[in-house]
Amino acid sequence: MGDGAGSVVPHRALGDESRDLVRRRRRAEASLTVLAVAITVFGYLYESIAMTGALPHGAAELTVAQCLLPLSAHFAVRRYAPRADPLILPLATLLTGLGLVLIHRLDSAYAARFHAAPAAPGQLVWGVLGVACFIAVLVVLKDHRRLQRYIFLTMALALVLLLAPAFCPGDTYGAKRWVFLGPVSLQPGEFVKIMIAVFFAGYLVTHRDALALTGRRIWGVRLPPGRQFGPLLAVWILSLLVLIVERDLGTSLIFFGMFVVMLYVSTERTSWILFGLVMACVGAFAVGSVEPHVHGRIVAWLHPFDIFLPADQRPPGLISDQSAQALLAMGSGGLTGTGLGRGHPELIGFAGRSDFILAAAGEELGLAGIMAILLLYALLVQRGMRTGLALRDPFGKLLAVGLSTAIALQVFVVAGGVMGLIPLTGKALPFLAQGGSALVANWMLAALLIRVSDSRTAA
Repeated sequence: MGDGAGSVVPHRALGDESRDLVRRRRRAEASLTVLAVAITVFGYLYESIAMTGALPHGAAELTVAQCLLPLSAHFAVRRYAPRADPLILPLATLLTGLGLVLIHRLDSAYAARFHAAPAAPGQLVWGVLGVACFIAVLVVLKDHRRLQRYIFLTMALALVLLLAPAFCPGDTYGAKRWVFLGPVSLQPGEFVKIMIAVFFAGYLVTHRDALALTGRRIWGVRLPPGRQFGPLLAVWILSLLVLIVERDLGTSLIFFGMFVVMLYVSTERTSWILFGLVMACVGAFAVGSVEPHVHGRIVAWLHPFDIFLPADQRPPGLISDQSAQALLAMGSGGLTGTGLGRGHPELIGFAGRSDFILAAAGEELGLAGIMAILLLYALLVQRGMRTGLALRDPFGKLLAVGLSTAIALQVFVVAGGVMGLIPLTGKALPFLAQGGSALVANWMLAALLIRVSDSRTAA
């Protein structure tokens, strides 16, 4: 009798503790989301006052929109994913808000120098669509494990979207990564990274033992078995095709790198990392030697300031001064920056509305601002990885790791290119840079991370 009574009390206590944990998480999420909105609104007002000395037109409308969008997402999380991680939504909200502030600041600079139309209103509309898709994913997808049933269908659709830009006429900024539907342009690659993460997670769960336990050992390294080496070879070839046909270095690197990382997490074999690095280097060298657009990016990376030499003294293939202007902008920003609205990001040209938006932030917010932005990304990736480590089901674990890796790799290739660490890739910073497809896709990615973190199998 005593044992029976004793077994009931811990069960009730556990239920009370679980409900308290849910309430604490949602309260923390609400507080951090309100803080993110406050920072965004303050930055918007400060930037306008610094440039014009007056409050911007439509400040009230923007403030209302900035409040309604993340709070509606918060109520969706509270209703459909109450046990989810409390930091993912505030981080996505803050990065999106900072992006809108920087894009609005660039609008003013480009309007004064190039008489260009503003881009911030369009980005706000895409933000509304992104939050709507975020809510739709939480409502429709009750359990992330349902995605495992459709991994081959998902991969087939991903291949169609990935190759679609190759059949579209023309290119933009030297790459073929856009699909044009009337006045609207889409980047399918932003959605493909989510689909590929779903497929890889499902495939690796099925073949994990064969990939981890078989193969010959040579010089202390266990080589991948021939039969299971096929998928890695196929992904490598597909990445090269994307790089050659579409001249999209960023998508190719993210695609291949995500697969190799997920392979390592699934099998815990360093040989996959070694083979992945070797194949990536071989492929990049081969394509960079024969593809003019990729070769031009490598030349600009190696000799950025040679663009200021006379035309007959420049290295062959060097035609853009964006890399040099970005390095000069970040150098002039110093530790604390020139101040929001007090720099000259328009000198980088219209690339400041894509990957070079980080250079604009470096000039006006300084090293401190760039480090703060990178720390926000690092925290978002850490929460996704933590979600994966806390799960018991292998599919959810690999899915969370894959999605987090996609964010980490995309931030790395963009930040590394802007700072001169690696060649430029042309990808957009998640949530921050201008781009409707990227913004919608990243909000959907955040919804999947929240859905996975809400799983009942989490520890």
